[in-house]
Amino acid sequence: MTSSQTTFVEALLAPDLPVPDGLVDPAGLPAGKRFDVYRNNVAVSLADALETAFPVLAKLLGSANFRSLAGLFLRAHPPRTPLMMHYGADMPGFLEAFEPLAHLGYLPDIARLELALRRSYHAADATGIDPALLQSTPPDRLMAATLKIAPAVIVLRSRWPIHAIWQFNTAEGAPKPQMQAEDVLITRPEFDPDVTRLGPGAAAFINALQSGAPFAQALDTAQAEAPTFDLTHTLGLLLAGQAITELDDSQ
Repeated sequence: MTSSQTTFVEALLAPDLPVPDGLVDPAGLPAGKRFDVYRNNVAVSLADALETAFPVLAKLLGSANFRSLAGLFLRAHPPRTPLMMHYGADMPGFLEAFEPLAHLGYLPDIARLELALRRSYHAADATGIDPALLQSTPPDRLMAATLKIAPAVIVLRSRWPIHAIWQFNTAEGAPKPQMQAEDVLITRPEFDPDVTRLGPGAAAFINALQSGAPFAQALDTAQAEAPTFDLTHTLGLLLAGQAITELDDSQ
């Protein structure tokens, strides 16, 4: 990007900056008013896109506060691609460094959850295996097997109750969050992603499978973190979410 392009983008996203030099309307006159209208429309459109992308974040902060935050964000992080489905990827880091909201430490992870839901929604399609395949595989071969996990599957680990906060703000009658760490599994069995709270050790197990670890190694990792790890329940969640797309016991 040239210096003139940089100046134009900076002025476009910052209403307090002057209109860039050299801009004229079709009549050859200075295009100050036209640029101001365009600048306002761009800022409103980007703020709308952020509010659509982070509905729970907007609800937690209130619409007016969120729009103010969005204005600051879009100046610091202008779009890098015309695909608005990707806009806002820098929001968690922005919130972590935003001192006025430091007392709401869970906000960055809520932003990560909402970003993960978008990534899951747009991930490549995949077909889950028949659950009977797991049951019919001999235990020794299953322990040595690797399980391929669908692209739409995402695991988030947080020291905050991100599932409870998300549910409280999206589902009527959901219980009030209790301040405790939560791990979350996102799957996409059909068209829309599902969000499920994970039990102890489950996140470690799934992360190990995603990294290509054999079943036995993933199980050891989970049990080392949480001796109470519930393998049956975790596999049930993965199968219900069509998260396992391949079982390779060829080794």
